[in-house]
Amino acid sequence: MERKRNYIEKVQDWADDHLRQMCGRITPGKRLAVILVMFFFFGGLSIYITVSSIYNIGKRDGQRLQIEHIKQLPLQGNDTTNSINPLNRPEYGRSTEE
Repeated sequence: MERKRNYIEKVQDWADDHLRQMCGRITPGKRLAVILVMFFFFGGLSIYITVSSIYNIGKRDGQRLQIEHIKQLPLQGNDTTNSINPLNRPEYGRSTEE
């Protein structure tokens, strides 16, 4: 577990260093432009996914969801009085006439 945590920390540090190097090279105006473009792109994507999900809530429910009634399972033994106690079943080596 400790080895995984160290690996995750190394990856985070590597990504942090590279992002800081890339962002440090651009001017503050360009940095603001990149942040605004990303904000509007991801905001628009979020709104699109939300609206399309709400729009498609009631479509094709009848085709996907098919409900059937529960069927009765057949009993294993012929004698229903002895079928509850497994020690009285003939298939377990004891007779029912004891």
